Amino acid sequence: MSKGTRYALVLLGLSIPCTALAGQAANPYVGRWALTIPGGAAGWLGVVEKDGQLSGSILWGGGSVVPVNKVKPEGDALIVTRIHESPRDPKNTSTETITATLNGDNLKLTTVTQRPDGSLTAPATFTGKRIPPLPPTPDLSKVKYGKPITLFNGKDLEGWKLTDPGAKSGWSVEDGVLVNRPVQKEGQPHINYGNLRTTAEFEDFDLKLEVNVAKGENSGVYLRGIYEVQVADTAGRGLDSHNMGGIYSRITPTVSAEKPAGQWQTLAMTLVERHVTVILNGQKIIDNQPLLGCTGGALWSDELKPGPIYLQGDHTGIKYRNIVLTPIVK
Repeated sequence: MSKGTRYALVLLGLSIPCTALAGQAANPYVGRWALTIPGGAAGWLGVVEKDGQLSGSILWGGGSVVPVNKVKPEGDALIVTRIHESPRDPKNTSTETITATLNGDNLKLTTVTQRPDGSLTAPATFTGKRIPPLPPTPDLSKVKYGKPITLFNGKDLEGWKLTDPGAKSGWSVEDGVLVNRPVQKEGQPHINYGNLRTTAEFEDFDLKLEVNVAKGENSGVYLRGIYEVQVADTAGRGLDSHNMGGIYSRITPTVSAEKPAGQWQTLAMTLVERHVTVILNGQKIIDNQPLLGCTGGALWSDELKPGPIYLQGDHTGIKYRNIVLTPIVK
């Protein structure tokens, strides 16, 4: 994915248990919410309470999880305010107001945006569902594995399809390597190239693959179709959740283990009970960390349903090989 403003500290805050005023119950909107935003894309809302004050962060389709400007109760509703500023023109600022009402573990939401000229967009409705609490941190030494599954046969695209059938495919197989070449023609309309996913869907698993990231290239490996492990040319850029091996805008690697552009690199990713471990080039960079929600570009926001492995191909070229998934037996 493309870079975005970095908000790792905000996400860290969302992992801290919510606290309510002494003697008072926590606000019923406190928690993590899986959203289906207008148009059907996946989103996410996190609301925390500290010292009696509410704050929150949101994911709106693609990009990163970002903080909202204001969260406040209003009667039985929750009002979330987002201010959208243009970096090139400070006067070109719009204010989005999201109103949420609660029915059990379900949200009904409406968004309206006030344009810079003061006019309002038509209201758009969407829905949300409370994300169940995270399970305890799994003991990986007790995990049982099934038979490994070779996802890419090195010959053709059998077992794979585009996430969007209407997009153009830049994917092909060359000398046993899965190659993506999303070529744009100068002066011609932009071509919408597609992401590639497995036709099969999985629950928990261990996934191993090799990837070759050329200079400036950017891709991603989505676990269960919703959690992106970033794949990008980021050698020498330090620690960031948007860099190679990070869970995009959610979990920052503890070690920079990526190789320079153009070299084959190994990724091993284990997903167990909404906890993830990532080993990049033999170094453990994320160790059994909890996943607080989906990432930008997720196929859906429901974290409990099975999903595919999908490879991001709508940005730049990329090469993959030796893709093997071993399911976890429960």
